[in-house]
Amino acid sequence: MSIRFAAPRNAIRNRMECTEAQAASLSAANDNGPLALKSLKVGEATLHAALRHFAEHGLAAARLARVAAEKARADNDERAYAWWLEICRALDRRMARDLDRQAI
Repeated sequence: MSIRFAAPRNAIRNRMECTEAQAASLSAANDNGPLALKSLKVGEATLHAALRHFAEHGLAAARLARVAAEKARADNDERAYAWWLEICRALDRRMARDLDRQAI
């Protein structure tokens, strides 16, 4: 999971004027709408499950989902593997991609 820092545009004047704030608010976007879910390629039920998993395990959630997927694959449980792979994909796409490549 990446953490982004947004530095002020001007180091001396780090507050926005009223007109700047209004202009910036016009470009706000809904990041949890149907288009955002489509770009994630994760269903809404999976997203809710991933968020619950993250709430329970914190920053280790993606790694634990990967471990659960690997265990399910070792047990030849394709349904559980697919579920945990989707949870992992919702939390960390790169980790899920690597896990999916190992399955081939």
